[in-house]
Amino acid sequence: MFSDREYLSTLVKIGLPIAIQNFITSSLNAFGVLLVGQLGETQVAAVGLANQVFFLLNLMLFGIISGSAIFTAQFWGSQDLPGIRKVVGLSLGLSLGAGALFTVVALALPKAALGLYTSDPQVIELGSQYLEIIGLSYLATAVSFTFGMHLRATGSVRIPMLVSAGALGLGTILSYFLIFGALGLPAMGVRGAALGACLARLLECGVLLAVTYLGRLPTAVYLSDLRSLTGSFVRRFLATVLPVTANETAWSFGVTIYSVVYAHIGTQAIAAINIVSTIEGLVTVVFLGISNASAIMIGNKIGAGQEHKAYLYARRSLVLGVGLGVLAGLLLILLAEPILSFYNIGPDAAESARRILLVLGCVLWVRVSNMTLIIGILRSGGDTHFSLVLDVGTVWLVGIPMALLGAFVFQLPVYWVYAMVMADDLVKAIGGLYRFLSRKWINNLARDMV
Repeated sequence: MFSDREYLSTLVKIGLPIAIQNFITSSLNAFGVLLVGQLGETQVAAVGLANQVFFLLNLMLFGIISGSAIFTAQFWGSQDLPGIRKVVGLSLGLSLGAGALFTVVALALPKAALGLYTSDPQVIELGSQYLEIIGLSYLATAVSFTFGMHLRATGSVRIPMLVSAGALGLGTILSYFLIFGALGLPAMGVRGAALGACLARLLECGVLLAVTYLGRLPTAVYLSDLRSLTGSFVRRFLATVLPVTANETAWSFGVTIYSVVYAHIGTQAIAAINIVSTIEGLVTVVFLGISNASAIMIGNKIGAGQEHKAYLYARRSLVLGVGLGVLAGLLLILLAEPILSFYNIGPDAAESARRILLVLGCVLWVRVSNMTLIIGILRSGGDTHFSLVLDVGTVWLVGIPMALLGAFVFQLPVYWVYAMVMADDLVKAIGGLYRFLSRKWINNLARDMV
């Protein structure tokens, strides 16, 4: 691994900006939760549950766009620019459809959506106030996701990083002023957090579109690029993308059931889970960088007809991810107490969060290896059907039954339920490793589309 300068230099060149972007995004999200946390446990729970709607949209978009980016990475490896623009156009259409659906839910049915998670009337009321504002940004988010991920698949990783970091940084500052009231602005509480985030996403979308089209980047798609689309191209595209979309959608609904189970345990439980999820987002930025960079690198090599090198890169990324996962888990266990001291929550929620962090630290290396296996390796080779069965099957057949048993049958505390859910990741890792070693995941989609 360390003697292969091409692998390491390419991984750093692509993965570092992605990791930095994810770190900035996760840091600002964590800071936003910290700001809302100063208002109390109920506000943290309300924003956390409201963001479950965005979580569902986020994963549906990720499924559509990451499935599409498999083609973009391989077309970039074969230098097929018309193919890239066709893929971006199809991806954008599907993403806007998903964004429109969730916009309707957030604006027209916020209380009904939150009522699926909790019966606490105060949490539902505050969460609805948040949703009615943040929902205005969902279409812009769909556009930003589409162009940002396809730009990264062509190796342009700095542009999405800089645009996203700048917009979200400005949005976080604005959220602070709007939550607590400063510089003559009203103190809007939860509404202020939503408005700041909404304005940031709208700004991100506008700047990213301007940079893409003014710079005539490879992903700048026009209607004229779509006139040469053929039925066979669209069918092959959908045959690969739809399993990834179904994967992320079904997986996200499974994770939503986890949130329903945690919310059933109590408001302090969902507050603890929300805080831990935010911290996990910060910890896993490096691994998101590795897995996304690996997907691009492996896809480029497969598209260029270098299947052996693609497998070699995949193996190195997997080993690197597991090793770093062990180290990150140990740090998480050691720093659990000082991290939680920043949150203004009650002793029960703090103790639950601490114990959940200990569980996460022990199994983090398994979780990040799954991230690399599925996102970085199997999908980049076009093995989307197996990824669908593996990822969704373990959630619904292992994770959800364990969560229901722990909460409703054994009536365990939230940290024990969380530990039982981790069985999902253990089973997934075994299946993913077996598939990786078989090499059946390597498929040259760029060649097949010709």
